[in-house]
Amino acid sequence: MTREQLLAFAREYYGTFPDYPWDSTPDAAVLRNEFGKWYGLVMNLPRSTMGLKGEGKIDILNVKSDPMLISSLIGQGGYFPAYHMNKTYWISIALDGTVPNSEVENMLDLSYQLVLPKSKRKQN
Repeated sequence: MTREQLLAFAREYYGTFPDYPWDSTPDAAVLRNEFGKWYGLVMNLPRSTMGLKGEGKIDILNVKSDPMLISSLIGQGGYFPAYHMNKTYWISIALDGTVPNSEVENMLDLSYQLVLPKSKRKQN
């Protein structure tokens, strides 16, 4: 999934348009729910920042998740300890095709649900 595909998904499913709050990192896109809570952060970072080989940069998505799920995903291709966020409750996902689109969408949906007030969350 690319950055563009992710932002289109967020717009279509959640009615979310990205917010670009920092002049120093104009490509960092924050995804907020209707209550103003972050459920995603898209950044473009040097590959080396994520411990990846090669030159250039990579788009990543930070999402909130369940700590047990995070611990099971870290180390799998495309999943990293959250960059610049609480590593217990957030995880970074490479937006380079390593993680299937459906998994990225599921992780974004979980994050969206986790930041909603408890009374607004989906009941499974």
